[in-house]
Amino acid sequence: MTAEKTKQTKVRIETSKGDIVIELNEEKAPISCKNFLQYVDEKYYDGLIFHRVIKDFMIQGGGMNAQMRQKATKPPIVNEAKNGLKNDRGTIAMARTSDPDSATSQFFINHADNDFLNFGARDAGYAVFGKVVEGMDVVDKIANVKTKAGDVPNETITINSVTVE
Repeated sequence: MTAEKTKQTKVRIETSKGDIVIELNEEKAPISCKNFLQYVDEKYYDGLIFHRVIKDFMIQGGGMNAQMRQKATKPPIVNEAKNGLKNDRGTIAMARTSDPDSATSQFFINHADNDFLNFGARDAGYAVFGKVVEGMDVVDKIANVKTKAGDVPNETITINSVTVE
């Protein structure tokens, strides 16, 4: 008998710089994945932007429109940073405020290994809930754009759509 590998949900983020495919880890981050997929199903992310970009750190999106206005969100979720997943290059994690349980719609993709964002490194950590399986070159393109004050890209980087594959 061979053990069957469970099919992991994949999500395609179509951006103005190309497509990024994320494989979600619903086993280790069920709350974060369910939350993210609810926003995806509602087409919440469509038309939003990557509003914070820092080369060799991360690219962040999922909350602001091109006018830098925050879109209304659902209530925050519980932080799952204790799940054993690390903020390594190519992983996707929930963005939050200084309150560990404040994540809503915003996410970031790690552009480098960011151990200091892991649980216990210096605080409650940031919950990783998946990884890039296609399009890391697109993440690199986004991470390398010129930015202005607040790490906002000079050019608008739009999330055209986010869909389950």
